[in-house]
Amino acid sequence: MKTRYIIYGVVGVVLLILINSSMYILDETKQAIVTQFGKPVGQPRTSPGMNFKVPFLHKVQFFDKRYLEWDGDKNQVPTKDKKFIFVDSYARWEITDPLQFFIRLRDERSAQSRLDDILDGETRNAIASHDLLAVVRSTNRNPEITEDFMEDIEVLEDISVGREEIEDIILHKANERTADLGVRVLDFRFKRMNYVDEVRDRVHDRMISERNRIADQFRSEGQGEARKIQGNKERDLAKIQSEAFREAEEIKGRADAEATTVYASAYNQSRQAVDLYKFLRTMESFEKSLDENTSIILSTDSEFFRYLNRLNR
Repeated sequence: MKTRYIIYGVVGVVLLILINSSMYILDETKQAIVTQFGKPVGQPRTSPGMNFKVPFLHKVQFFDKRYLEWDGDKNQVPTKDKKFIFVDSYARWEITDPLQFFIRLRDERSAQSRLDDILDGETRNAIASHDLLAVVRSTNRNPEITEDFMEDIEVLEDISVGREEIEDIILHKANERTADLGVRVLDFRFKRMNYVDEVRDRVHDRMISERNRIADQFRSEGQGEARKIQGNKERDLAKIQSEAFREAEEIKGRADAEATTVYASAYNQSRQAVDLYKFLRTMESFEKSLDENTSIILSTDSEFFRYLNRLNR
C-alpha cells in the first residue's frame, strides 16, 4: 500500500514536470519562436496567451515586441564642402519578423551591433554627400534683422535639401539594408552636431571679432553723440553768457542815464543847492581817498579850502 502511494507521487511529479515544460505563457510585450536543437520549428508566436511545445525537445526564444532604442556613437564626419563635424545620432527600431530575426541575428546584442554598422555607415554617406549648410539647416528662412547694426549680416545661401530630408534619406537607406534582417528602423534623428575643436576655435574667434566690431560701432556712435551734446552745451552756454552780458550792459547804461539825469537836475537848482551838492561830492571823494594817517596841504585858492573857510564864518 505504501509503495503504491510512492509510485502515485512519483508519477504525479513527473506529470507536473511534463505539463510545466510543455507550456509557456507569452505576454503582450513579447513574441517568440520555438527551436529544436537550435533550429526554428513552426511559425512565430506573436499573440499573447498560453502556448504549448514538446517537453525537453523544444526551447522557446523570446524577443521584445516593443520599440527598441539605438544610440549611436559620436563620430567625426566630413561634409561635402570639407568641413569636419562631430555627429551624434539616435534611432528607434522594432523586430518585425522574429523568425527571420533569429535566423540572421539571433539576439538583440547582435542586432545592435549590426545597426551600428548600417546607421553609422549611412550617416557618413549622407553627410559626405551634402554641404554643411544643408546638414544643419532645415529651411531657407533668412535671419531676421531687428537692429541697424545687423543690416550688413551676410544672407545665408539657399538650400535644396535640409536636415530633415537628410534624416529621411538615412532612414530609407537603412531600412533597405535591414529588410532581410527581420527588423525595421522606425525613426532616425540627429541628436547633436558640432565642429571639431580646431574649426570650433576659428568659429569662436570669428564670433568674437564680429561682436567686437559691433561694440566698436556702438562706442563710435556714442562718442559722436557725446561730442554733439558737448558742442550743444558750449553753444548754449556762450549764448546765455552773451545775453547776460548784453542785459548787464543795458542795466548799466540805464543806471548811468539816470545818474546823469540826477546830476543835471542838481546843477539846475539854486546856487546854494549846487554848492552843497559840490561840497558833498567833494567830501565823499576825500572820504574815499583819505584816512586818519593822511596829511594834506591846501592852498588858499583851492575849492576845498573855500568850503572850510565858509563854514568857519
